[in-house]
Amino acid sequence: MEQRESKKKKVLRITLVVVISLALILGTFLGLYYSGLWQQFNSVEKMRELIQHTGFWGRLVFFCLQFLQVTFIPIPSTILTIAGAILFGPLQGSLISLAGILLGSAVAFLLGQTFGKRLVVFMVGEESCKKWTKYLSRAKFGFAIMMLLPMFPDDILCLVAGLTDMSWNFFMITNIIARPIGIFMTSYLGSGDFIPYSGWGLAVWGAILVVSFAAVFVTTKYQKQIEGFIYKKFKKRD
Repeated sequence: MEQRESKKKKVLRITLVVVISLALILGTFLGLYYSGLWQQFNSVEKMRELIQHTGFWGRLVFFCLQFLQVTFIPIPSTILTIAGAILFGPLQGSLISLAGILLGSAVAFLLGQTFGKRLVVFMVGEESCKKWTKYLSRAKFGFAIMMLLPMFPDDILCLVAGLTDMSWNFFMITNIIARPIGIFMTSYLGSGDFIPYSGWGLAVWGAILVVSFAAVFVTTKYQKQIEGFIYKKFKKRD
């Protein structure tokens, strides 16, 4: 009898947390949409202006936006990171981005792990949930590659990772190693200070895109061989 009551209370608490979380997500989205801010999320210049207009609170707002883009709001992370690099400089922008994204990644993983598939499906859609759950379940080291490259949906990946048997330690260590590389590269290269968006810079950007897509192709096609090789290396060290 006591076990049944305890189980009911546990289910009630989880249900309450899920309902509150969903209400916050929906409320945030509606607030952004009807205020006109939602339309600014697809442009570096508009994002820069939005953060700049907050004045003294700009850095805090930027940190919060980076946190939200991994957890609750589908803001393009690359656009937001570049906007921060232009506003605060590549170094400071990268550090703020890293802090917000790491915190957001941890929360997203815990949301998926704690509340399960129903919440993740609600947030990202059943097709995306199924697709990435299947991939991450058999390609955990591929997750590290995806955290490095900006074309992957890091918000979805972090949520879905919580549904797999991926451990918390592996998830966080992967993020701590891979995220800074991707963020600093995006900030320094995306700001246009090192590689301009004209002249010789266009050829370099073309080469970067080719290499990036090649890395994605190789990782996807030969994921089993890559994981097998890495596992063997780790076993030898053990």
